[in-house]
Amino acid sequence: MDVLELVRLLRRGASDRTLTAALGLNRRTVAKYRRWARDQRLLERPDLPGAAELEAALQRAFPSPMPPQQTSSLVRFRDEIAALRERGMEIAAIRGRLEERHREPVSYSAVWRLVHRLEGPAVRNGPRDVFVRVETPAGQEAQVDFGYAGRALDPATGALRKSWVFTLVLSYSRHQYAELVFDQRVETWLLCHRHAFDFFGGVPARIVPDNLKAAVIRASLHEPVAQRAYRECALHYGFLIDPNPPRSPHLKGKVEQGGVHYVKRNFLAGRDLESLDGRNAKLRAWCTAIAGQRVHGTTRERPLTRFERVERPALQPLPPAPYDLAVWSRARVYRDCHLTFQGAYYSAPFRLVGQELWLRAGARTVELFTKEHALVATHDRASAPGLRKTLLAHLPPEKVPGLILNREDCRAQAQAIGPATAIVVGQLLDHRPEDRLRPAGRLVQLATQYAPERVERACARALAYGTGDFVSVRRILQAGLDGGREHGGDAAAGGRNQLPLQVLPPLQPSAPPPAPRGFAFVRHTGEFVAALLGAASVGVAR
Repeated sequence: MDVLELVRLLRRGASDRTLTAALGLNRRTVAKYRRWARDQRLLERPDLPGAAELEAALQRAFPSPMPPQQTSSLVRFRDEIAALRERGMEIAAIRGRLEERHREPVSYSAVWRLVHRLEGPAVRNGPRDVFVRVETPAGQEAQVDFGYAGRALDPATGALRKSWVFTLVLSYSRHQYAELVFDQRVETWLLCHRHAFDFFGGVPARIVPDNLKAAVIRASLHEPVAQRAYRECALHYGFLIDPNPPRSPHLKGKVEQGGVHYVKRNFLAGRDLESLDGRNAKLRAWCTAIAGQRVHGTTRERPLTRFERVERPALQPLPPAPYDLAVWSRARVYRDCHLTFQGAYYSAPFRLVGQELWLRAGARTVELFTKEHALVATHDRASAPGLRKTLLAHLPPEKVPGLILNREDCRAQAQAIGPATAIVVGQLLDHRPEDRLRPAGRLVQLATQYAPERVERACARALAYGTGDFVSVRRILQAGLDGGREHGGDAAAGGRNQLPLQVLPPLQPSAPPPAPRGFAFVRHTGEFVAALLGAASVGVAR
């Protein structure tokens, strides 16, 4: 040990911590040397003796090279302490873990001395970086970050998953909120902010995040661009977003060291596996009972005391309602008139197929906007991937009937048209083994092209001639053989070739005709006689 250096440090008022780090001595030895220097009046005399004279005086005061060292009271925990240090645990956290495990008081100094013997004095070589500490007024700033927190049990599946710790530290009081999560998605980021503001009972004026994707979409020293959902959250709560400059984590040391680093090395290190929910309950209590009650190394106050006395009144009040956790995203409308978000499908007007829309996904709804921010659709949010949310008005009109077609509706529509139509549609739906639902649907849709009474007369004529199928009914209507028109002439216009419905032969059940090889145009013998007498001829397609 350099005695002259020791005396010079003592004369400059160096603390015990500085002396132990610089000289590799424990605090008891430093205290003895401090008393010796004070007794020798070396701290106030204007000139100092030479190094040889100081060494001789020290040898006379302490004949042995160093004061005898006592056996550590924690020697029985030596291996346990070494294992905790290997897991990255700090001395204060080791002391707390030993007291928790062994149910007896443990001295911080004893842990520090044993760790010092195990690891030796810290060696610091090279020039040190110079920095300026920035302190902010109460309520003005909070720093926030994510940090890897190891694996935790998923309470939903029981599987081990990677977890992260979200930490928000108020810059003035150093009071902090921490929460463990399984991902760093935008929704998680916003939800953690909401939980933190509820925990503090107020909102700081400015928040300093890192340049993670959930917060910043373009990192820049001069013109950073915040994520759209995060901007909306900031407007709701009334705080400013001040992203940290790229590659400068030291500029937000309050959350890097006093937040994430402190949580990882004090709360998380050495902790056994447990579910995320159980660990979060302990972490929330730890933020108040341990982190909030420690004497902070910079402020020299307890963070919780400083927060309650000064910072809580300086925070902005919470808004009347919490922020609806909305996520903004861009998505393209595909040819099926739907876009995709988190594995679920949402419809958009068919005229927008191929275009890119803005999507705002809240906790309960999903809203679609054009690039000009015009709202074009609102859906209930899908509860699981793979589900479809479709509004029929978004689809091409000609595609809708076939999409919603079902047997019950088809029978009901046919019954509304008339009894003959109901019989034809019923025969089509009851056909086996081929499914005739589509032809039945097309038949009832003829009532939108022609008048329903015309469809009813056409079905009656088709049944009369044993051709109760869609193609026959449609041809009767196209040829005007239902009594409504012929060759483009409407019945109301007084067409010459009209055949009243009541002159048709009565409906008779008939056996199904053999499968035709081609289209046959057959005339009834009665029509031949009518033609000879000058009456209208009628053609029926079979």
